[in-house]
This record gives sequence, C-alpha cells and structure tokens, in this order.
Amino acid sequence: MRLDRLDQALIALLTEDARASYAELGTRVGLSASAAKRRVDRLRAEGAVTGFTVRLDPAALGWAVEGYVELFCTHSTSPRAIRDAVRRFPEVVDASTVSGDADAVLRILAADMRHFERVLEQIGAQPIVARTRSVLVLSPLLRRPAVPRPE
Repeated sequence: MRLDRLDQALIALLTEDARASYAELGTRVGLSASAAKRRVDRLRAEGAVTGFTVRLDPAALGWAVEGYVELFCTHSTSPRAIRDAVRRFPEVVDASTVSGDADAVLRILAADMRHFERVLEQIGAQPIVARTRSVLVLSPLLRRPAVPRPE
C-alpha cells in the first residue's frame, strides 16, 4: 500500500487523537468531513489502520515497575512456542523475537518489585527457558506511537 501525504497526515492525527471527528480531521488536512471519512475507511480496508484504541498510563493503573527481559531459550525454540509460553502472563505486555544472543525480549509491567520478581521466576521456570536477563526502567524518556514519515 502506498500512502500519500494526506494519508500520512490523517494517520498522524488519528495517532494523536483517535476520537477526533471526521470534520476535525478534514479541517486539519484540507478535506471535507466525507472525504476524510472515505480516506480513513480506505486506510482501514487496506490494513494500514487496524483499529482504534486508548493509551493508558501504567503508573496510574497501579503498574509501578516496568522491565525488559531477554529470554534465552533451550535448543531451537520457535516463535510460536515462545509466544505460547509467555502469553498466559498478563504482565507481559509486549513480546518480540530479536536478533543477537537472546531469542526474545519481553516488556513486563508489575505492581511492585516483588510482583516483578514473581513473574520473572515463573517465566524462568517455563520448560523452554534456559535463562533470562532483565533490566528495569528508571524513567521513560520518550514514548510515541509509530507514525509514518512524510515522503
């Protein structure tokens, strides 16, 4: 799919505020409300926009500890096996296979250090896990949604 400047501008605006009206979106990019709606509908139909969501502040919801865990698996473990092993933990909010020594990196949110430690122990006890290495986030410096760059 090829995105033109208007598509990119609409996506950027939706990323800032997914609840913006089509009239507001259109005004901001120089389109009518109906033209903005048609473009957003096309972006959804073609898969560039997969849905609309809300961004939450984990700390406001009681998740005071954030950490990243490198997962080193036994033997040759498939991405599906890794996903199946970690998906049962609601504290794992992101999981990705990665290049380098580790097989995967997990982002974990926990209520406190004891909670993080318990989750880490439970993940480490999974049959596919040989070892883990973790780092804790002290201060998030920059968080932004992915937005395509203008051409």
